Amino acid sequence: MPYGIGYGYGLGYDMTYIAIVVVSMVLGLLTQWYINSSYKRWSRVPTSFGTTGAEVARRMLDENGASAVGIGHVAGHLSDYFDPRDNNLHLSEENYEGGSVASVAVACHEAGHAVQTARGFAFGRFRTAMVPLVNVTQQAWAVLLFLGLVLNFTGLVQLGVFLFAFTVLFQLVTLPVEIDASRRAVAYLSASGSGIDERGARQVLTAAALTYVSAALVSILQLVYLMGRADRRGR
Repeated sequence: MPYGIGYGYGLGYDMTYIAIVVVSMVLGLLTQWYINSSYKRWSRVPTSFGTTGAEVARRMLDENGASAVGIGHVAGHLSDYFDPRDNNLHLSEENYEGGSVASVAVACHEAGHAVQTARGFAFGRFRTAMVPLVNVTQQAWAVLLFLGLVLNFTGLVQLGVFLFAFTVLFQLVTLPVEIDASRRAVAYLSASGSGIDERGARQVLTAAALTYVSAALVSILQLVYLMGRADRRGR
């Protein structure tokens, strides 16, 4: 988020941008509260058969053409991810060894990403191809915008906004990838007789998806704002 643009980067005291910052903070707090409360609630509910997140994810991978994918540990709380570069699921300790509804749901969500890769899911391929460039644009856009404002160079401002637009596009492409991974996880858990409360799994994964939705919404608001400011400076 381009904190400081509303005051101090040459744009002056701007109530519109302050409103965007406030909306961003409120949405961030609400989504974090929802995901943490949902995860905490369902982390207390065990699966019927006492299986762990790693065990159910392993079966999901093997039964969906992704048996070559490995499963390992990663430090942190809810830090789970699938890395297509090393073809491994990296599960936090609580979800690797945990046998709760929440642990299994998160582990299977990450397995869903691995299945996407194995089956050539189009949005997943597109998102992966964007990663190297977005790693650059995420760092560069704010620098270019700041320099353009300080130097009163409209071209740099517009380039900064363009790079930020690419970052927003990446966030939008991420949405169907995350939603599809959750859909695959819930569908597998429902069909496999894994002994998990499907309602709980759906709630945990919906809460997680809302973090991506709120981030994308705020980024779109920021982009519209910055495009308007850049357009006015270019006149």
